[in-house]
Amino acid sequence: MYQKSEQELLYQKFTRFVIQSYIHPNCAPVSSILSIDTGLLLPSRREAIYSYFASPAMEATVVDDCRGVLQVYSNGTIVRLQKPAFVTPFEDDGRVLSKDVVFDPSLGIELRLYIPSSASTTKLPIFIYFHGGGFCIGSRTWPNFHNYCLRLATSLNAIVVAPDYRLGPEHRLPAALDDGFSALLWIREQASGSSAAEPWLAEHADFARVYVSGDSAGGSIAHHVSVRAEAENWGKMKIKGYVHLMAFFGGEDRKPSEATCPKDARLNLELNDRYWRLSLPVGANRDHPICNPLVPGAPCLSNVALPPVLVIAGGRDLLRDREIEYAEVLKNSGKEVELVVFEEEEHGFLTLTPNSPASERLMEFIIQFVKAHP
Repeated sequence: MYQKSEQELLYQKFTRFVIQSYIHPNCAPVSSILSIDTGLLLPSRREAIYSYFASPAMEATVVDDCRGVLQVYSNGTIVRLQKPAFVTPFEDDGRVLSKDVVFDPSLGIELRLYIPSSASTTKLPIFIYFHGGGFCIGSRTWPNFHNYCLRLATSLNAIVVAPDYRLGPEHRLPAALDDGFSALLWIREQASGSSAAEPWLAEHADFARVYVSGDSAGGSIAHHVSVRAEAENWGKMKIKGYVHLMAFFGGEDRKPSEATCPKDARLNLELNDRYWRLSLPVGANRDHPICNPLVPGAPCLSNVALPPVLVIAGGRDLLRDREIEYAEVLKNSGKEVELVVFEEEEHGFLTLTPNSPASERLMEFIIQFVKAHP
């Protein structure tokens, strides 16, 4: 019977993971070494890899774990598994077409476009959806996010744009916010009418009806791009509204919904703090303006011209009180804001239980918001 060599076994161990970032005195950064998709190592680096995985460094322990798909080790190794955090089947019934497009060639970051397969000559609004994941995990390719974008496209009869963005701790904030804004700039470029415009958008998009939404960390991105967008000339592109779906905000003080959050909650306090610790700039705490948009030093919302905003909160979400406070600040600043609290729902219910009565009602609120602000 064939017996694998020690090096082959070490190679197998290595290729179970996508190692995004690694710094070790005896080994080059792993991210520059291989593509896991092809399973190929550059020959000149094999020995360094084998030496590392056979070394005492492999005795390092996990110090941070994010839903089993991101692990940070005591020696600085960062491991990302090639699987989504939530086991959800794809629900593509053919009513929506989708494809991936690179929107930032310099960084190789992609977005996914969705368009109803029945799209005709009628121009469709653009609905941007930034996925969640605490700025540390998540992707447009995860089934729960992909399925939600399919539902958005059919329910709104819209073109849905779902950008990815860089994640921490390899790429700490504000990297994700910069990527989110770059996605908006890419859409503006498509609206310019250049010959290089993306065909689906050139043929079917109504650039005068753009809505920016985000789920959890994506909702935080939606907030930050809304503040930054004011200073830009958007040309033919008009942002008509923002939809914050349980936006991921934080702070050093503990709100009642945080202090009383049960440990078995989908997003509990320990995981909440871990996400911020791994994503905020090194040395920053949760009162950094990226995390807490209401602290002194954050952009004053009274001075920001915002289109209408729909704020969604979950009554059983530890972020509930921050969403409510955020909506109140917007209202007191003279903004047009609608707050909807789903009293019995936890964080992320809209993508993890998309067919529930609450998720159906939420979709109706989004539909009515878009109709009310054409």
